[in-house]
Amino acid sequence: MSQQYRLKSCFQMLAEQQRTALIPFITAGDPLADASVDIMHALVDAGADVIELGIPFSDPMADGPVIQLASERAIERGVSLHTVLQDVHNFRQNNQKTPVILMGYLNPLYRMGFAQFAQSAAAAGVDGVLIVDSPPEESVVLESLLAEAGISMIRLVAPTTTAERMRLIAAEATGFIYYVALKGITGAGSGANSDAESGQRINTMRKLTGLPVAAGFGIKDAESAADWAQLADAVVIGSALVTRLAECKSSEQACETVKSFLAPIRIAMDNVT
Repeated sequence: MSQQYRLKSCFQMLAEQQRTALIPFITAGDPLADASVDIMHALVDAGADVIELGIPFSDPMADGPVIQLASERAIERGVSLHTVLQDVHNFRQNNQKTPVILMGYLNPLYRMGFAQFAQSAAAAGVDGVLIVDSPPEESVVLESLLAEAGISMIRLVAPTTTAERMRLIAAEATGFIYYVALKGITGAGSGANSDAESGQRINTMRKLTGLPVAAGFGIKDAESAADWAQLADAVVIGSALVTRLAECKSSEQACETVKSFLAPIRIAMDNVT
């Protein structure tokens, strides 16, 4: 199954079912270097529609302390971009359906080489990438190589993004739009509250792009997930899950943690959509 078709068909199926996608985020290699593939399968079993897999990086400027520490732990265990791509490849041995999005920063991709990354990511079964520090103006080469490989370039839209900037992002985005649900870093503050303005901005991006819109940053439990599920096409949950996984000492414990944490979130989202 091609990467672009896998992501598109996932959202089409959910739209037909009038359901909102659940997109959990984990950092590859945390809490254990060899547990990521098992955790990815557990995410699917618990109701995940798309998986966002974080590439460990030493200076994750958009991330709060929870994901920063997860990256540090993974790097200490020797986890690299090569490891992440191998994890996706291994996941694909038993799952050809669930889209996988890599979230990270430009430096590891630059070090590997953009062309090599695009080829290796496509071969592994990656469906899209979200590179926080690669704005449209500086992404022409990478974006072109990813497009040739059939990989979507996911774009971020923040509460502070201007209308002009939204149109620029809309012209370049593929896959889906990631709406940042709060001002600040991941996991910041007491949580992200949905409001009429957020709903308007999400609808604007839908009209500009024709793409689904996912809301993330600060969504941490069943209540907030259900709240955002009424506005967005997908809900991303990261720091709250990473916090719980950090305490796990085995792959089995991590998988059970995933299931117990995501199950009530999936139910809450389905009850309002």
